[in-house]
Amino acid sequence: MGNAAQLPKINNNPVLEGYYADPEILYSNKTKKYYIYPTSDGFDGWSGYYFKTFSSDNLTDWKDEGIIIDLKKDVKWANRNAWAPCIVEKKIKGKYKYFYYFTAAQKIGVASSDNPTGPFTDSGKALVSTRPEGIKGGQEIDPDVFTDPKTGKSYLYWGNGYMAVAELNDDMISIKEGSTKVIKVDNTFREGTYVIYRKGTYYFLWSEDDTRSPNYKVRYGTSKSPLGPIEIPKNNIVIQGISDQGIYATGHNSILKIPNKDEWYITYHRFSYPTGIKMGDAGGFHREVCMDKLEFNTDGSIKQVVPTHSGISNIK
Repeated sequence: MGNAAQLPKINNNPVLEGYYADPEILYSNKTKKYYIYPTSDGFDGWSGYYFKTFSSDNLTDWKDEGIIIDLKKDVKWANRNAWAPCIVEKKIKGKYKYFYYFTAAQKIGVASSDNPTGPFTDSGKALVSTRPEGIKGGQEIDPDVFTDPKTGKSYLYWGNGYMAVAELNDDMISIKEGSTKVIKVDNTFREGTYVIYRKGTYYFLWSEDDTRSPNYKVRYGTSKSPLGPIEIPKNNIVIQGISDQGIYATGHNSILKIPNKDEWYITYHRFSYPTGIKMGDAGGFHREVCMDKLEFNTDGSIKQVVPTHSGISNIK
């Protein structure tokens, strides 16, 4: 038999089997499980039209919970380009509710449910369908929702080519009138805003370049407020590919904090390994979801993540 050292190393990346991208990760206080909400990938030109979710109790074994929204059946205002969702759990009048924000036909919608796996009911109309004032280009895509632990207010971020933010009303399915603003970022900003809070600092993460580019990567800046302004450190790459490992186009992340611990994980997508890099542009819609540990330096800066094939070991 030989000793344990000869056992093959287990690769936990990708964490989901098949083509998925733009992963949003959630820990549910209601079910005590973890969930990933991705874009369904492998469709030419990002033409997918449904969303699924996957559940886990250890971050390495993921169960397909099936389709939670089919645009063609469940949404009357859009039926194409189901992309880049996000979700928030909120306790309202003592009950957990889930609000799921998603991109459809380059607009942003919202659906709600009493459970992280659905069924989800669409609000009936797009929440964001036009560009913020003064913005000439880009797309109304890539929602992120963040609840400020200091105030309890929830904010919706979105945009490709610009970073927009608006305060959500208490119903979580409408935007507070007059609260939309554009946050200034540098020219590395493309899309995929994601906001976290740690030890008094708000961290803004975003993706640079194009999801079809092998150089797609994640950068970050910090702020004293969920509305900016953002300060951008000199070395601000959070994660980028490693060509000699065959890892390319690591981007569009979300971040998981383990409850009651200063322990963090980044979920992101990359070109499918090993074939994606050989596909040309199509590598950008044949992506897979991965997870690695996210760590901070003592000064609060983010340590650059080295993407791996091994991924993370399961957590108890």
